[in-house]
Amino acid sequence: MKTLITGANGQLGTELRNLFDKNNIKYVATDSKELDITNKESVMEYFVENSPKYVYHCAAYTAVDNAEEEPGKSINQTVNVNGTENIAEAAEKVGATLIYISTDYVFDGNNEEMYTENDRPNPKNEYGRAKLEGEEAVANIMSKYYIIRTSWVFGKYGKNFVYTMLNLAKTHNELTVVNDQVGRPTWTKTLADFMLYAVQNNIPYGLYQLSNDDECSWYEFASEILKDADVKVSPVTSKEFPQKAYRPKHSVMDLSKTKSTGFNIISWKEALSSFMAEID
Repeated sequence: MKTLITGANGQLGTELRNLFDKNNIKYVATDSKELDITNKESVMEYFVENSPKYVYHCAAYTAVDNAEEEPGKSINQTVNVNGTENIAEAAEKVGATLIYISTDYVFDGNNEEMYTENDRPNPKNEYGRAKLEGEEAVANIMSKYYIIRTSWVFGKYGKNFVYTMLNLAKTHNELTVVNDQVGRPTWTKTLADFMLYAVQNNIPYGLYQLSNDDECSWYEFASEILKDADVKVSPVTSKEFPQKAYRPKHSVMDLSKTKSTGFNIISWKEALSSFMAEID
């Protein structure tokens, strides 16, 4: 085995499988049935037996609000922290390169400027805390790794904000969306492309940040999604739309380091347009 994808049936894992198929890259894809990342002994046994060279670790618990309370809080810890530790230890044991996906939620959102890879994380929700602990586990355990922080992910193969807006527009004449949270949307195709690019181009190991270029609020994102729909989109504050988990107010990540590798990053509007054409 040369390439392993964990969480292969999720939104990103499916995108990655399609990219590998398109490029005739052989891989083994696992979900929780084939590989329970929370079982330390099973993970180590699997890696020792199969000796993957590259591990694209897409398996994660992403129910951000559910992670604030039990049982989601425990699942978040078990999958995103313990599971990542298990994968990292096994990958290091067989000398593999690990590609780990993290989140802008490692930041508190109080910075008015863009967050760089060198800025101190300060997660304010359980999901962000767990993903940061996952980052630390990878960095402490692994010799060869890429940690890729991303944000506001949307794509063809799973539940996400774009599908939610499109579906709501079918049954509502007016929608309200928060206008005081600013970030950068990320198309799964752009993210998958960079994951493969990092490996194929042997860019320096370490921490990178990847989203589509330019920034927007959720309201601006929704307005662009629904610009051709017969629905009114109105801005509201976060106070008018309470959620269990804290959301950063300004989690725009600096993409300079990623761009310096030569990887081309299209704007979120370009990405959204291409995605919409794909699902039309």
